[in-house]
Amino acid sequence: MDDPAAQPAADLERRILDAIRRGASMEDIADIKESDAANPDAAIQALKDGNARFFSGRATRPDVSANERRAQIMGQTPYAAILACSDSRVPVELVFDQGLGQLFVVRVAGNVVGESGLGTLEYAIRHLDVHLVVVMGHEACGAVAAALLPEEKVSQEPEHLQALIRRIQPSVQNMPPIRDKKARMREAVLNNVRHQVSILRSQSVIQQAEATGQIRVIGAYYEIGSGAVDFLIDEEDLRP
Repeated sequence: MDDPAAQPAADLERRILDAIRRGASMEDIADIKESDAANPDAAIQALKDGNARFFSGRATRPDVSANERRAQIMGQTPYAAILACSDSRVPVELVFDQGLGQLFVVRVAGNVVGESGLGTLEYAIRHLDVHLVVVMGHEACGAVAAALLPEEKVSQEPEHLQALIRRIQPSVQNMPPIRDKKARMREAVLNNVRHQVSILRSQSVIQQAEATGQIRVIGAYYEIGSGAVDFLIDEEDLRP
């Protein structure tokens, strides 16, 4: 039985080949490729579907043909921008089972919002076709664990690493006592995700894009052990 999900890719390949045969320019070929999600809800569902394939062992590992790569030379049309941790165990495109040109990814330890990362996300919002911004934390995040350490420990780290840790610290201060260490770490990571989402949503470019319905800003938590992603979508879930 044919895979219905493969039909759009086959149609795109056919349209690109037809354009090449007509002698289309690279700009014309680039215009053929459209975003894979037309609105924020569709973008969220695409990520959910991709992660479901990943954690259930049915990942398709999307690849593209030479002609599809050619269509991306002059431009890109990612449907979601993701601020994720640099942790080597969190390969974003694999976790969501997405291929070339589908996700615009910013990675920094602790998925913290900094000046360069914010500028990168603003670029995605203003100049690309993204409909979703996701801040994704993960199980056993070392940067968040460092933010839970006593000040004397943090002060022993290099200058720039200290600065990064201090961007996380406000989210993990005054946490309620949780005896289970794994549960405490999960709560700390989720608090940091909410904190970083709040920072993003306070920025004017992101506020305007959310107000017009161009994008939504949500959170996510990746569980390394299972491969599953929990999404923080509702306002109650996102409230710091």
